[in-house]
Amino acid sequence: MRPDSAKPVASYVQLAMYRGWQRYIALTAIVVFIVYFGFLLRQDSLNPITPDLSPSQFEHPALKVSNHPIDHLIKKARFGFKQLLGKRSVTLEQAASRYRERRGRHPPPGFDIWFKAAQKKDAIVVEEFFDRIHHDINPFWALDPHDMRVQTHTQPQVIHVRSGKASWVTDDDKRPPWIQLWTALVEEMLPHLPDLDMVVNVMDETRILVPWEKIDSYVATEEKMRKLIHPDDAISQYSGLSDVDAANEPYEPNWIHSETNTYWDHTRAACPPDSIARNISSLASFNDSIDYPTGPMEYTYKGFVQNFTASQDACRQPHLRGMHGTFIESVSMSTLHELLPMFGGSKLPQNNEILIPGAMYLTDDPFYSGGRTHGVKWAAKKDALVWRGAASGGRNKVDNWWHFHRHRWVQMMNGTTVSAMEAGDESRGPSFKLIPPETYSVLKKQKGKLGQWLSSFADVGFNILECFPRVPSGKGYLKTCEYTDPFMEVMQSVPMKTQYKYKYLPDVDGNSFSARWRGFLLSTSMPLKATIYAEWHDDRMIPWVHFVPFDSSYMDIYGIMDYFLNGHDAEAQRIAEEGRVWAESVYRRDDMMLYVWRLLLEYARVVDDNRERLAFVEDLR
Repeated sequence: MRPDSAKPVASYVQLAMYRGWQRYIALTAIVVFIVYFGFLLRQDSLNPITPDLSPSQFEHPALKVSNHPIDHLIKKARFGFKQLLGKRSVTLEQAASRYRERRGRHPPPGFDIWFKAAQKKDAIVVEEFFDRIHHDINPFWALDPHDMRVQTHTQPQVIHVRSGKASWVTDDDKRPPWIQLWTALVEEMLPHLPDLDMVVNVMDETRILVPWEKIDSYVATEEKMRKLIHPDDAISQYSGLSDVDAANEPYEPNWIHSETNTYWDHTRAACPPDSIARNISSLASFNDSIDYPTGPMEYTYKGFVQNFTASQDACRQPHLRGMHGTFIESVSMSTLHELLPMFGGSKLPQNNEILIPGAMYLTDDPFYSGGRTHGVKWAAKKDALVWRGAASGGRNKVDNWWHFHRHRWVQMMNGTTVSAMEAGDESRGPSFKLIPPETYSVLKKQKGKLGQWLSSFADVGFNILECFPRVPSGKGYLKTCEYTDPFMEVMQSVPMKTQYKYKYLPDVDGNSFSARWRGFLLSTSMPLKATIYAEWHDDRMIPWVHFVPFDSSYMDIYGIMDYFLNGHDAEAQRIAEEGRVWAESVYRRDDMMLYVWRLLLEYARVVDDNRERLAFVEDLR
């Protein structure tokens, strides 16, 4: 997809149309100066483990000595994060001004009430934290508002907001209670929402995949439509949905359903024409070969991820067509090539859903959160890594299971399997290849003993192998699969609260995103993340500052663990602690509510016939 323009498009000269430019610039400079340094003082008092902005503070003693590539990535990320913090808005006027500068139009009506609520909740408001909203919403400016209202009104899974009250409709009461959880979140921002219909995706898999050329034209149309209208032309009253309520016109999208392994082909059509993956088709068959990247990926620095957003992009990584369950055979497939306003908890970068927090993040279920406890102090933790999960990610079968990402993850982290492969028995690990020793220093250092080294710290395994078809057993199904029995066994489950006793908590994709991720970020352990899915929070959680990214091929995980386990425990502790403190500041339920609130104001505007005049301009009058 063509990237959304986030560059400033409204100059201070344009803003000066509405007030004396000399007075505006002078006052703005004073306010920014006071707020900026006031915020830094307050931030240090809130978060004593975050250093000040003096360059010397970034010269951590370990960085001076080690000169490891990860040292460079941590240092660079921390500097960028500090710069981002300096952009916090603490007044309504400041927030509205930064919105106009970054978005090229006025904020939507209700922006002032939203900002006051954010202040009351002590939320950290940085305009860049909301880039995802505009990336997702902007293409819809190219569509007819009435058509969108008709399309969303009668869908089978929808949240209705009318006259300050929310209700939900579903055609399947047996589904997980995601729509109920999302509705409860919407109710927290009432009565401050206009009437709207919010279609939600209650499937694990992401769905809307519009070809790149069409989305590119939509984005170009939106860019041409951007303008700062004169305050006298602005209106603040949304039109409502009385027209569709009265007509109740049915709309049936042209959903594409398939039992074949073609999701990769739908995805690559949404890739830019000049991307590597655009002209590479899905695998015709699944043989024993696993195609790894042929060289260092462009988003890495000396073998380690430096651009996490790019690392999620399958358009840059055609090898993922044979290394991720999403592209091998998803549990179900129901996709659409037309742009339909639909909200969901995660998506591939190529998908066109509108992101909201995953429903599982809104539950107190200890299965996902670990309960009220978030772990013991760092010094009391096991100097080890733990992972448990189901063999999810799609329909793994007798003829394709070794291409699934979770199977590869478990085998790569199993010391016994790796030792067997080091001894020459490559048949023991059909899901992966041993990485050439020159790729990472740890491979040279542990040559012939990599499996033994893994066994010393890695506790990784499945608690259920989700075979297809399932094999009945008593009142349920077998947890094991006949076709994977020679390669792996089911291990005892480890509850989240027990996992928090380990220092290192890796997270990998399941059928889509992993619902444990928020719990990991809020824990006292250091989270590690590999994913091809985007989520609502991606603009506010910073890799190498709040968590450690690793590649979806998992090639770099050995190098990462070698770094932290050998002389860099302090760096791991710092990431764990700062990640937890930051998540407690920007990943609260209040923050999820405020994000969705602002998103729905934008959404209600883009589906309104008067959308080009709907604007918050009271600060300019």
